[in-house]
Amino acid sequence: MSDITVERVEAPITHTHIGGQAVLEGIMMRGRYNWAVAVRTPDGTIHTEEHDLHSAAENRAWMRKPVIRGVVALVETLSLAMRAFTISASLSGETEEEQLSSKEIGFSLIFGVGLAVLLFIVLPAVATNLALTPFYGKNPATVQPFVWNVVDGVLRVAAFFVYIWAISRLQDIQRVFAYHGAEHKTIHAYEHGMELEPEAIQRFSTKHMRCGTSFLLMVMVVAIFVFSLVPVRAIAAEMGWTSRWQILALLIISRLILIPLVAGLAYEITVKWAGNRPNNPIVRVLLWPGLQLQRMTTREPDDEMIEVAVAAMQPIIVREGAETLGVPQAV
Repeated sequence: MSDITVERVEAPITHTHIGGQAVLEGIMMRGRYNWAVAVRTPDGTIHTEEHDLHSAAENRAWMRKPVIRGVVALVETLSLAMRAFTISASLSGETEEEQLSSKEIGFSLIFGVGLAVLLFIVLPAVATNLALTPFYGKNPATVQPFVWNVVDGVLRVAAFFVYIWAISRLQDIQRVFAYHGAEHKTIHAYEHGMELEPEAIQRFSTKHMRCGTSFLLMVMVVAIFVFSLVPVRAIAAEMGWTSRWQILALLIISRLILIPLVAGLAYEITVKWAGNRPNNPIVRVLLWPGLQLQRMTTREPDDEMIEVAVAAMQPIIVREGAETLGVPQAV
């Protein structure tokens, strides 16, 4: 099936805040007031459940400040993702033995966070030290901090691409990526005012400017600039750390501490600024690499996957329409 770009679909565009993510054999959609997850169960039916959405920032003005709101959004998104993943994991297995227990799900999430820290923070830092030591001595991060951070950032982005490429070879992940494509197509169709039917939805692209993949790539880029501002030499001197391993530990710790700031800044760029200016030429250039990366993280879905995406989208549409009209909702 051809992947027709959004621009070729002749319909008015209304960019919304609705987003989502692919889960195991399903999709989660998130609106302003609620979120819903739909999963294709082994018997072929679609299990759909809806939940109210509550944000910690609703009654706290300071949480809605620039950058801080991005950190809050990231934490809440990760929490929601874990809940959606838990639901899908409990439904997607054909037998009880194939369904993941809560402990297995918890271990998988902890392992995933640890793997991310290892692949995208620890290993690039170690590799950068090894690569630059022959040129700048045993502590290149204090001798040439800018060069060190650029090389570290490039290696981090490279590790990210290699990781995405590697997991995309797995058959199960390819199905998740196809559901990811179904999510994007369905949101595109809704934003274009189309009927949410498979035939109409399939006309759209699997790439979307507000995709989390683009956000993660922006995080990698912003990190290069933010990490370059850390006065590693001064901090190391103040602490009395002089060995290469102490300096390396300081670099890794500082990166872990600065992750919320990096995520908050990336949120302001991709969601608040670029997300509200999708047709701006500068935005299109800025987000072009992320859109190309989505060629790796999305696949063309079949009509059954589209049906799951629509099932997840419908409760969001109904709720937002009811809230707009002031119709009371059951708790």
